[in-house]
Amino acid sequence: MKPFRRTTGRVAVLDRADVDTDQLIPKQFLKRIERTGFGEFLFYDWMQDDGFELRRPEAQGAAILLTGRNFGCGSSREHAAWALQDYGFEVVVAPSFGDIFRTNSLKIGLLPVTLPEDDLRALMAEGSGAELTVDLEAQTIGPYGFDFDAFDRRRLLEGLDDIGLTLRHEEEIAAFEAAHPSPIDTRALG
Repeated sequence: MKPFRRTTGRVAVLDRADVDTDQLIPKQFLKRIERTGFGEFLFYDWMQDDGFELRRPEAQGAAILLTGRNFGCGSSREHAAWALQDYGFEVVVAPSFGDIFRTNSLKIGLLPVTLPEDDLRALMAEGSGAELTVDLEAQTIGPYGFDFDAFDRRRLLEGLDDIGLTLRHEEEIAAFEAAHPSPIDTRALG
């Protein structure tokens, strides 16, 4: 996973509350296990509507999604975060997130920023197409500060997914394994 420090990009506004993972990526597109190729199916049903917010020209190429409370609620499909990232979003900003969606986002480097409703409304007022800077090091989004869990912040700043975190302890793991040999000779099983 690549480190995330800051990004400056176009904003897309999706002013809807309780957007669930079934809308983010419908079930019929969950047949693959790769993390790529899901962006084209993001909000598949809603994208059929010519008036859908993300189909508007000013939202095209957006890296930052501003949205309503409880974003990513519903079933625990990691494909939802994959689809957002594959579509081009680097940051999702909402007053609150579904817990599993937030965790899945952090695991792939998609930054979920929780911002108070009033601050978010002020950013949304600028509209889709506006440019905004999100700085995880300074914990700011435009003129507003945000809180972020210190452990999650460090993981994102250093680009550490679960495997990367584990590999940071490779020497200790090897020492433990050397001190605790397997009671079964697994070489004979092959």
